[in-house]
Amino acid sequence: MIPERATAFVPGHVTAFFSAYPAEDPAAAGSCGAGVTLTHGVETTVVPRDRPDGSEPPGQPSAPNPPILLDGVPVPIDVVGDVLSALDVSSATAEVRLASDLPLGAGFGVSGAAALGTALAANAAFDLGHSTNELVRIAHVAEVERGTGLGDVVAQARGGIPIRTRPGAPGHGELDGIPAAPRVEYVTFGELSTEAVLAGETDTLSAAGERALTRLRRDTRPATLLAAARTFAVEADLLVPAVAEAIDAVAAADGSAAMAMLGRTVFAFGTGLSDAGYDPTVCGVHAAGAGLVPDDPALTEGSAAIER
Repeated sequence: MIPERATAFVPGHVTAFFSAYPAEDPAAAGSCGAGVTLTHGVETTVVPRDRPDGSEPPGQPSAPNPPILLDGVPVPIDVVGDVLSALDVSSATAEVRLASDLPLGAGFGVSGAAALGTALAANAAFDLGHSTNELVRIAHVAEVERGTGLGDVVAQARGGIPIRTRPGAPGHGELDGIPAAPRVEYVTFGELSTEAVLAGETDTLSAAGERALTRLRRDTRPATLLAAARTFAVEADLLVPAVAEAIDAVAAADGSAAMAMLGRTVFAFGTGLSDAGYDPTVCGVHAAGAGLVPDDPALTEGSAAIER
């Protein structure tokens, strides 16, 4: 009997600032910092498929490149294949379908969301019996090993406005948060390579991130998050001209905005970007964090867990 399909929703994550903490054990590696999880995110459906003759069933070592579709188009997202391999789900038995209203490579943690969503949905579809922390660890390790992220997965699992106070997957890392749920606006100007930044020299960046984290932990309010993020972007030499111009325009309209790490994206709370004359995308803070989507739509009514 082929198992049932399963779907998970993982919120997007905008990193405001961070410090990189490499480690020999990828589960212990990661980042400290802070960011915002969004009601816009990635919905991942894992669909069990009939196996071709001679293929391996779930529970056997898998090939590294399973079918992955993003909004119906085949895409190479290596972390998804890595997660399935870690779960011993064969590429011959699982199709992964991703749907997202977020752009790739623009600082929204899409690869982390795809990794975590795949872990949650595959675990449910094939009844693998892993705990939430185990699945978060698997997705986090896949991101770290691919160089596509350091702290998105653990933040997306938590939800809200997470503060990563110790790096790493569950069992290593620790998180706190800002108890607030403001309106979020964002405008994207293009991609920025996470892999390129993380593969380079990160000492200056990490020192700036540590100062930003100290500042936020002294005053855990959304306004302080944005202020610390702006200073971080300058000190880490990551601020790009289009984002800098938007931040200045928001400030001139008596608002506050910051750059998403790592992407050519500016985000603000309230109506900062609208007041500055931009036409932003609008969403909210995703309070509940990543989770499975119930099959019965009636069960989702009023539920922040899968609010889009």
